[in-house]
Amino acid sequence: MMPTKLLKLTLALMLVLSGLIVEAQKLQKNQFNNPLALQRADPHVWKAADGTYYFIATVPEYDRIEMRSSKTINGIKEAKPVVIWRKHEKGPMGNHIWAPEIHRIDGKWYIYFAAGSAEDKWKIRKYVLSNPSADPAKGEWKEEGEIVSKRNEFTLDETTFVHKGQRYMVWVDRAGDKIINTGLYIAKMTSPTTLDEKQVVISQPELPWEIKGHRVNEAPAVIIRNGKVFMTFSASATDANYCLGLLWADENADLLDPASWHKLPEPVFYTNEALKRFGPGHNSFIKAEDGKTDIMIYHARDYKEIKGEPLYDPNRHTRARVLRWTKDGMPDFGQDLSDNEMALTPAKKAKK
Repeated sequence: MMPTKLLKLTLALMLVLSGLIVEAQKLQKNQFNNPLALQRADPHVWKAADGTYYFIATVPEYDRIEMRSSKTINGIKEAKPVVIWRKHEKGPMGNHIWAPEIHRIDGKWYIYFAAGSAEDKWKIRKYVLSNPSADPAKGEWKEEGEIVSKRNEFTLDETTFVHKGQRYMVWVDRAGDKIINTGLYIAKMTSPTTLDEKQVVISQPELPWEIKGHRVNEAPAVIIRNGKVFMTFSASATDANYCLGLLWADENADLLDPASWHKLPEPVFYTNEALKRFGPGHNSFIKAEDGKTDIMIYHARDYKEIKGEPLYDPNRHTRARVLRWTKDGMPDFGQDLSDNEMALTPAKKAKK
């Protein structure tokens, strides 16, 4: 018969080992089989109430919208794409089909996207589709038409979020009057397809890292945590200069007051040659299968040199990584860490 002290020690060791195994299993769940989707840029993922992940992104042909569904984030890699809409042969929505996002609003599915016209691919405007089906891969997608904003000059990358019971839309358009650029606009939504009259610019490219190749602020994505509304955005040209910046506002601030928004002076996620991560950007946020861990879905290339216009280089691949939070409540993007290292490394304290 085992002595009492030895028995207690053995049980204690077993408990420790059991705890380590559980923690290892948790970490393993956040190890992603990257890239999740080859040649898919501007990725957006929606997690439905039943836990299903719906993945949507820009295809390199810029001619259609397709969707994948999976019960896990890693499962997106093997999920079969379903084409749910194709560009028009003539007129609006006939070219440059960009950056679709899928959202579930009031029991209905909506896809927001940007498109040029068949005759002028640079006449970019923002549009929306809707589908009442419980499963967005089924049913009929209806063209709700254009979401018209006031400036409406070169407008794209719309996203939507709810804060304190109010739905907002953030989108991109020309924001300067003396210089060609793109900036971020925000407005309240009066319905899933219409904007309120008050529409304001909350960010435009001014810092050195925002104006490499092109003067760009685009691809907003919102995550609300720790008493703040955080908004990532992408800046500069779509080559290795592409990077993520960060805005934030206090959760009780007036989000339609540009003074409520604070921009960090440096990018938070950018090219890391040692990790072969070039031009990361245009992200979305989602919860992991555990319902707690924040995950960032983004695109990047694995090489730097590009022949010709980077917009037509197809190899922006979709990737996933854990988003950590500092003790000060700020997001930690793990610039010096690989995607899988992010799941194994605790967040560091925010820099003052």
